Amino acid sequence: MASQQRRLLNIFAFRRIIIPVIIGISVIGYMIFSDIGKSDLNSIRFNWHSIMFFAGAIFLVAVRDVSYMYRIRLLTDKALSWRKAFDVIFLWEFASSVTPSVVGGSAFAVFILIKEKLGAGRSAAIVMVTALLDELFYIVMVPFVFLIAGFDRLMVVGSTFTFLGMVFGPMGVFLVGYIVIAILVIILAYGVIFNPNAFKWLLIRVTSIPFLHRFKSGAEETGNQVILASTEFRGKSVGFWAKAIGATFFSWTARFWVVNFLIMGFIGLITYQENFLIYARQLMMWVIMLMSPTPGGSGIAEYFFPIFLREFIAGQSGDLTTLVAFSWRFITYYPYLIIGAFILPFWLRRVYLGRKLISFKKHKK
Repeated sequence: MASQQRRLLNIFAFRRIIIPVIIGISVIGYMIFSDIGKSDLNSIRFNWHSIMFFAGAIFLVAVRDVSYMYRIRLLTDKALSWRKAFDVIFLWEFASSVTPSVVGGSAFAVFILIKEKLGAGRSAAIVMVTALLDELFYIVMVPFVFLIAGFDRLMVVGSTFTFLGMVFGPMGVFLVGYIVIAILVIILAYGVIFNPNAFKWLLIRVTSIPFLHRFKSGAEETGNQVILASTEFRGKSVGFWAKAIGATFFSWTARFWVVNFLIMGFIGLITYQENFLIYARQLMMWVIMLMSPTPGGSGIAEYFFPIFLREFIAGQSGDLTTLVAFSWRFITYYPYLIIGAFILPFWLRRVYLGRKLISFKKHKK
């Protein structure tokens, strides 16, 4: 237990927390320096509409977190109280904020649920179904939102990336990422819902190829988790899945529409089609953030924000893109670093020392 706790504390050491903060602030600083002459703070006209939209953005952040808490309670059959669900979600977000986006906080989430006495197998199953619901929301919403926004205005011009000798722009990166996510979700959904044993067999067969052999043990573990997830959630009612999908819809919709509300808070009302176009651009940007090697997408998120969204913010009266980008990260990223760092020691004391304190009191009696 002591070694587990030390490893956990090492993950969330101060140096790991400060790195994404430095990266993010550095990129914002660079953007401010680059935008000198473009920005015009005098163009901001705060009124009751601005206050309403800023309050709405904060409210959406709360909706996102409460929806996550509701969903984790649902998936655990209410084994977690609201207080424990709060700890789980905010520590999960904390883990995602201080680890590279390509790694994510899923491994830590399994560990949290195990320490909340849900068992290793059940914890892994819950995290896997959570990831499946998140990715399913994404692949379903992308074509729906793109259709409303209009495909003709989705193209963006920005930095290019070279991979395996091929050059990709932002749109190319998105398309590759979306296709990969869609394939993974279809395969994973088939495994969890229909045939988990076939899913595991396929993983083992694929990783038996010589140059993939080093991934075989991980593939076998993933296959076991899919089998556990299928066993855990097979037979759940339609109402159960409707609630889980509904909570996922509210949490992710709230996550993306925070930007819409912030933009309207700074520049005023925009048309419904522009709102959906901003939503669509964020769906595209999210894939790039998902592949970020930096903690919590720090730096990457700030850098790509103006590439995808500047046209909706910059106008004749001035360019407020940097200010909106900073506001976005300020209310959707940095609070999880602060709250998570505050919660972590209390959670550790509860899950590691709680039983010891209880047994000590009984022995004293």
